[in-house]
Amino acid sequence: MTDLQTLHDVQNTMVMGVLNITEDSFSDGGLWLDPDKAAQHGRDMMDAGADIIDIGAESTRPGAKRVSEEDELKRITGAVAALIPAGAILSIDTTRASVAAAALEGGAQIINDVSGGTLDHDLPHVVADHDCLYIVQHWRGWLAGSKGANPDQDTSVYKNGVLADVHDELMRQVDGVLAAGIKPERIIIDPGLGFSKPGIEHNLPLLAGLETFRATGYPVLIGQSRKRFISALLADNGIAEPTMDQRDDVTAALSALSAEHGAWAVRVHDVAKSRAAVIAGNLWRKYSER
Repeated sequence: MTDLQTLHDVQNTMVMGVLNITEDSFSDGGLWLDPDKAAQHGRDMMDAGADIIDIGAESTRPGAKRVSEEDELKRITGAVAALIPAGAILSIDTTRASVAAAALEGGAQIINDVSGGTLDHDLPHVVADHDCLYIVQHWRGWLAGSKGANPDQDTSVYKNGVLADVHDELMRQVDGVLAAGIKPERIIIDPGLGFSKPGIEHNLPLLAGLETFRATGYPVLIGQSRKRFISALLADNGIAEPTMDQRDDVTAALSALSAEHGAWAVRVHDVAKSRAAVIAGNLWRKYSER
């Protein structure tokens, strides 16, 4: 049985592997819809060094449409049933209370709510009724801002600067889940890279300001993997059409930096690359603190 407090308070940055059981996730949609392939991919990521497997059955990319509750439940519970016997620590990427409840009953240990408790107000109460960890992510609304060519154009204005506004808004979200009865020692926070943050100018300040989030006392998850701003960063520096390998290389570099600055975990698609990077970042932090 997983010791949740040890998992919450871990000192070295962990690697969270992404298992998207979706049709239309932006980088791997459709690859793992088959239940056997999904389970095998989860086991492969564990073999590659993933400390946690984050299972999602609904794409949250800009412009995505919601899957039915029935489909999400079927996909999530099937993957949980396949991976718990393999010894996996499972995080469930969902915004639905019913899915969270079913996954927790099946043995999942973490709920990763990209809406930070704002989309389904019953979800924090479900978490409060179970002994699990809860990741509260910053986002300014489910697929909000979809009226123009840029789906985030009316949710990505940060009047006081992106770091200050995301910090303050995220702490208000935390206050909301605390009011629902979730214990502070079960909360992880996530600044939500790429969510209501389309550009380089929105995301790099959050990474550079990681200490601001750590100063809240809550562990911090960083989910930078294959985000749009990575492609933009490369395009602005002479790599017009970056390959997936190049995007994963940048992801790994940011994983190392996140580990160096004390992130709780990094959420990534290519576990092997980021595992090596996180090892280096953890060692760098260890020796820099001497």
